[in-house]
Formats: sequence, C-alpha cells, structure tokens
Amino acid sequence: MSEKPLILVTNDDGITAPGLRYLIGIMNQIGEVVVVAPEGPQSGMGHAITIHSTLHCDPIRIDDGPQQEYSCSGTPVDCVKLAVNVILDRKPDLIVSGINHGSNSSINVIYSGTMSAAVEGALEGIPSVGFSLLNYSWEADFSHTGKYIEGISRKLLAEGLKEGVCLNVNIPDSSNGEIQGVKVCRQADANWVEEFDKRIDPRGRNYYWLTGKFVVFDKGTDTDEWALENGYISLVPVETDFTAHHKIGDINKWTFEF
Repeated sequence: MSEKPLILVTNDDGITAPGLRYLIGIMNQIGEVVVVAPEGPQSGMGHAITIHSTLHCDPIRIDDGPQQEYSCSGTPVDCVKLAVNVILDRKPDLIVSGINHGSNSSINVIYSGTMSAAVEGALEGIPSVGFSLLNYSWEADFSHTGKYIEGISRKLLAEGLKEGVCLNVNIPDSSNGEIQGVKVCRQADANWVEEFDKRIDPRGRNYYWLTGKFVVFDKGTDTDEWALENGYISLVPVETDFTAHHKIGDINKWTFEF
C-alpha cells in the first residue's frame, strides 16, 4: 500500500476541462491520484445515475503526469461509484471534484454535478470536497486558486469529516481582485427566476431553451453569496440528510384522517 494518500479526482465539465487538469496538478503534490471523470460535459446533472443503459470506463492518457486516468461515459456520480466499487483497490482517502467552470454557491448545489460527486463521496464515508471558480469561461484563469485548494484539501485529509458531510468551496474570479481569505458560511437563500424561450424547429415542432436570472433574497452576512461578493472564498459544509428536523414537531401536530 502506498504511503501517500489515495485521492480520487472527478468533475462534471469533462475529462479534458482546464479546471480538472489544473486540479490534477495540485493533487499530484499531495498524494497518489486516480482520475475518473466524464468523457464529456455533464453540468447540471445533479445526482443522476445511469440505470437504463450500459456504462463504459476506459483508461486514457491526456498528459505526462503520474496520475492514472479513466474516461467514463456516465455522470459524475457514476464516476465515483465506478471508482470506489470497481477501479480502485482500496477506498480513497479523499475525493476532490472540480474545479468547476462557474459558481456552485447557494441553491446551485442542488443541480451541480460537481457537488453531487462530492455528496456521493460523503455517502460512502469518504472526506470529499467540490471546488468551483466564479468564471464560466473555458479559458478561465485558475492560477490564483492553487494554494487555497491545496490548503483546504490537506486540512480535510488531516481533520476528516463525519459520514454524510462534504464541503462546497467557491472561489472568486481573479478579475475581482485579491482574495480576502476563507469564510465558513451557510448556504444563502437564493433561487433562479426561470423562463423558457419557446421556438419552432424547421419541422414545425416546438422546442425550448431554459433561461433565467439568479436572485439572492438573503441579506445575511454569514452566507456564501455575501462572502463571494466581498472577495472571500466561501466554504459551506453540505449534509446528505435532507430532513427538515425543525419541522418534525410542527408536522406531528397535523391530524391525518382518511
């Protein structure tokens, strides 16, 4: 067994995404790296898994790094499941997902394939973290993120997390000035005000493009949105238990008559 920690790296932008390639370089400084990532973009897939078709996961070589790499035909969660149950000979010490091209703050965590990979790791009892940069461009500059990603990852390896908890880390874009530090936050109350742009294809059939505007309702200064707006890296602990524990007492007062 290697003395180095075993690190599984994945993402939702695809195995050739610049954010993933940059992340691999950082993780190679920390441990033994195995990459299992989607063969193409899987953004917005959330916690989807493949159950009605076959999965392919093939070895691939993209650069000259020491990491082992596999290209998967499925979703980010498929990648984690295949890695943990089939590809790796032992459970990884850390799962790192990203670096996502674009924000996964606030409610975006629900839709994010990047974060769903980290959540799947938490379900497996593996310390897991998703990293995102507030820049959607394929040519985004990740150079200012390295020391923070390495530091947070090393701290997570050292401290661990209880089963069912992972970290959602969002990093301001370099164009927004110097990073002020890291803030441990809660998820802001925000949502997408959505619209569907209806169009007609050449055969007369309707089709739709989803559009929308992200609106932050939360005025708190302890949220991820506030942190990012003020130049901080936001770090939100995310839990797999969706139970609204504070509502159990209220709902137990309901009378059910059928």
